[in-house]
Amino acid sequence: MSPNILLMAHVLLGVLCLLGAVWLFVETLHISDANLSRVRCLSRVVAITMWIGYAVAGYFYILHYAPDKAVILKGPWPFAHSVFMEVKEHVVIMLLLLVTYLPIAAQSNLAHNAGARKLFLTVLGLIAVIAFFADGFGGVIGMGVKVGLLSK
Repeated sequence: MSPNILLMAHVLLGVLCLLGAVWLFVETLHISDANLSRVRCLSRVVAITMWIGYAVAGYFYILHYAPDKAVILKGPWPFAHSVFMEVKEHVVIMLLLLVTYLPIAAQSNLAHNAGARKLFLTVLGLIAVIAFFADGFGGVIGMGVKVGLLSK
């Protein structure tokens, strides 16, 4: 499969995870017995989307990232890899743990358990913030490749 398609699929899945988390946050703010099954289903979709995005990214990283990394490190923005990629690699692990927790937490009766609902909303907020920053970090990494290639 083309590296560009893999990279675009990774970005798309990450953005879908972010949008799904925001959608789930709003659904949970207005939770009732009527939308509880939708919240549970959507929590699984967000988790699956994130894990597929992570698998696609891992496949890309193992097979195609080495030349990009070399371009970044030799270019004018070596920090794009040494800071942004390294931080993103570690922060995404937390994101995976949080999205994995979503379907588990959604099994509580969020419509009637205020404590569980607050925890669920907190986890969703963390997912949205981390996903937003991961997306931005990916943009910096992509620009690191671009400016590295343009400087030659």
